[in-house]
Amino acid sequence: MSAILYGLLGAALTGIGLFGLLVRTEPLLRILAFNLLGGGVFLVFGAVARRGAAAGFAADPVPQAIILTGIVVAFAATTLAVALAVRIAEEPGDAPGAAPGADQPPDAP
Repeated sequence: MSAILYGLLGAALTGIGLFGLLVRTEPLLRILAFNLLGGGVFLVFGAVARRGAAAGFAADPVPQAIILTGIVVAFAATTLAVALAVRIAEEPGDAPGAAPGADQPPDAP
């Protein structure tokens, strides 16, 4: 029963993350949506591994190791993405879609 619940919650997290990734335009919200998507995938993968163990197969530590490795890699990727988003936001006048040099005042005649 708990494996089914975890699987459904993981599918819901994956769907919410995918929706946020496709709809949102702000960089920080897209990073957050990508993390929700990854968390949902990890939860679904863990639920599938638990169901296999509950079906009478021997407990396999490989899915747990893969999930743990994925969480660590996702944390590192999130840290890098946030650092890049902050660096881009600190650039003066480089708004997405702005023309090059739009932040410069026009030359006085």
